[in-house]
Amino acid sequence: MQAPIGIQIRRKRLAVGLSQAALARAVGISPTYLNLIENNKRAIGGRLLVRIGERLGLDFAQLSGVAETRSIQAIEELLGDPAMAGIEMDQATIRDFVARFPEAGLALTRLYRLYQDASASIESYLHRLRSDPLLSEMLHQVLNRISAIRSLAEILDKEKDISQLDEQRFVATINSQSQDLTNTARRLVDYFDQTSSLQKPISPLFDLDEAIIAHRNHFPVLEAAADELRMELAGSGGLQEEALKQALAGRFGIECVELPQASRIVGRYQYEPEANRLLLRGSAPRPTRIFQMARIYASKAAREAVENVVETLALKSDEARAMARRAMSSYVAGAMMMPYEPFLRDAEALRYDIDLLARTYGASFEQAAHRLVTLRRKGAEGVPFGFLRADRAGRLSKRFPLLGLSLPVSGYGCVLWPIFRTSGDGAFVRQLAEFPGGERFLLLARAVPKQAPAFREEAPTYSIMLACDVVHADRTVYSDGLDLSHPAVPVGPSCLLCPRQECSHRQESQPS
Repeated sequence: MQAPIGIQIRRKRLAVGLSQAALARAVGISPTYLNLIENNKRAIGGRLLVRIGERLGLDFAQLSGVAETRSIQAIEELLGDPAMAGIEMDQATIRDFVARFPEAGLALTRLYRLYQDASASIESYLHRLRSDPLLSEMLHQVLNRISAIRSLAEILDKEKDISQLDEQRFVATINSQSQDLTNTARRLVDYFDQTSSLQKPISPLFDLDEAIIAHRNHFPVLEAAADELRMELAGSGGLQEEALKQALAGRFGIECVELPQASRIVGRYQYEPEANRLLLRGSAPRPTRIFQMARIYASKAAREAVENVVETLALKSDEARAMARRAMSSYVAGAMMMPYEPFLRDAEALRYDIDLLARTYGASFEQAAHRLVTLRRKGAEGVPFGFLRADRAGRLSKRFPLLGLSLPVSGYGCVLWPIFRTSGDGAFVRQLAEFPGGERFLLLARAVPKQAPAFREEAPTYSIMLACDVVHADRTVYSDGLDLSHPAVPVGPSCLLCPRQECSHRQESQPS
């Protein structure tokens, strides 16, 4: 579904005092066509969008429609919730609503996030009530004492011939039980306070994802910082492992320690800031070692640039900001390994062959694929790619959408996507897909098994999917041999959100 950005164009045009005829003349289109655009009856993109933005003083981020698209997707997901049963809004209605009332769409998106957080909190507490023995014991004590107090109070209320001595004894017992109940309740509250402070908030990762998506996963400040650090470490050549080791040790006193294969650290690396050392397992491949060294180096050497970007993300919690610092340091590391201009030039020359790009720059497949998504510099953009990563359970762990590419805000995707048909042999699965709104994408998926750290440890495996609009597909090597005019596979965002009720692969019905 195309983002309804016409309302923004109309608002800005009126704000600067331009008539439809004047703006249409300035950008080289007819007033009738501009009227259709402003009423969201015509899709807009490419050079025309740039011309309108320049004439009205709107940058591409404002006209990209990312915020509106996210609002549409969140509202669709909200209406698919069982709690919304009986409320029917088709895609066109939702799109028109967001077009006319973008602030209301944003408000509903935020409310839905809060609803998701609250639901997850309730699930968490229900799980604790079922599985936490200490909590169960305290609740059992509370219920027993309440029952005892109630029984004694009923006796005092109904028995008229009770002796004064028994009455005093019952009152004393009630007082004692009440005091015990108060103490238990206080312990229960303290226990909840202590354990909830140890639990991670539910929303920081989602908060960070939304902020990165709003910036189109491109940060010019970090690109500049990466270029500067790369020149310091490698000049015009590629990053070398030994040079990074020496730079970390010489400038920041950080020691890089290669551990034996059987070392029991979690994962392939572990940074210990207190000990000022980076532990790397002997089984960690070279791209992983270089990337992690570059990330730690960037977090120190480009601290000011990273902090400036984190500040612009306007995140809502300290944990989200901490996660953002790591993500932005990783961004710098990726840009150090694969500098923007050479990488874009080689991507175009190699027709976006990810394997060749990864070998050229000494990167992993996932690192190269992720770098493609960041090629969004104004005036020097690569093919716009969406990015998805899923674990073996099918859960989507990372997502960077595109306009028109309908992705669920959380959970799982469409079972027909090629990301769920990858195999361990590393072969690509290609698919020409059509979403319910008529948007056509070339979807590319591949399993990326990690190297097993040791004999008795199982290697984690992820599947990665890239998506590009079919308009750009012939710029990539992955379109070779495909008939792009051929009928596409009908897919959706997820079963809950997809309007294709006749789909034989549907796993979940929409509420009626």
